[in-house]
Amino acid sequence: MNRLVLQATLVERGAPRYTPAGLPALDCSLKHESQLTEAGHARRASLEIKAVAIGETSSVLQSMALGSEASFAGFLTAQRNGRGIVFHVTDIASLSHPD
Repeated sequence: MNRLVLQATLVERGAPRYTPAGLPALDCSLKHESQLTEAGHARRASLEIKAVAIGETSSVLQSMALGSEASFAGFLTAQRNGRGIVFHVTDIASLSHPD
C-alpha cells in the first residue's frame, strides 16, 4: 500500500498549470516538523517535500495561504527524472486550533 498522511505547512506554491490530460495541477512544497519517539529515544523529525495536487484538490491548495498548516493525504511517486520523490496530494484537511 502506498499511502501518506502528513501534517505540514505550505511553504511554497507554483503557478497553476494543466496536465497533458487537461486537468488542473499545482506544484508546491510542504514542510513538516515534529518530536517523535524512536527506539525509546526522543527524535526531532524535520523535512521538506515536493508535492503536487491535481484536479479538484489543486483548487483547495490554490486557496490556501502560504504558511497554512493542514493534514495532507495522498501517495508517493518518483520524479520524472528519477531523482527524488513527489507527494501526490489527494486530500487536504484544515487543522483547527483552539483559541
